[in-house]
Amino acid sequence: MQASNTIASTIDERALLERIRAGDKSACAECIEVNSPAIYRLALRLMGDEMEAEEVVQETFLSAFKAIDKFDGRSELRTWLYRIAHNAAMMRLRRSRPEFVSVDEQAEADGIAPVPKALFDWCCLPEPELADAEVRQELERAIADLPETMRSVFILRSLEELSTEATAQALSISEDVVKTRLHRARMLLRERMTAYFAHAAG
Repeated sequence: MQASNTIASTIDERALLERIRAGDKSACAECIEVNSPAIYRLALRLMGDEMEAEEVVQETFLSAFKAIDKFDGRSELRTWLYRIAHNAAMMRLRRSRPEFVSVDEQAEADGIAPVPKALFDWCCLPEPELADAEVRQELERAIADLPETMRSVFILRSLEELSTEATAQALSISEDVVKTRLHRARMLLRERMTAYFAHAAG
């Protein structure tokens, strides 16, 4: 059943792409309606500002529709849109912060990996704690504080639930790099949440 659903989804996506390429405005509207929530979530977490995120979403779809003939279909349409959105967000961050440098990218270049001092499996918290709004807010802050390249991987892989392959395609990096950055992101988040719960219990 899953295979047939995947085939049907692929056929639907190809039909939608053909309509967009033919200049069908309703197909463009359908594409935006279906994909904009996910693109907005990514943009908001990367930019940390609702207005900036909205502009990234608009820029993403404008760029995508202009370049639709160049989309070769080797990845899913949403994966391609994620890539455009990520690039648009990074360009905006670099323009607004000329000093913007990805900390973990530099660390990778130097062969240095951040090593957390403590571990806490925040993925397995009791349900009442997970339901706590304050805990969710702290986790969101922790995600926002991750170095950019780790944050991008964590958002796409863990929150948007893309596969390792799709995440690599969206960010134009190798699958091994995705795995490394995801591991580091989870370690840093666990350290952050360990400190938070230790402080809350103190």
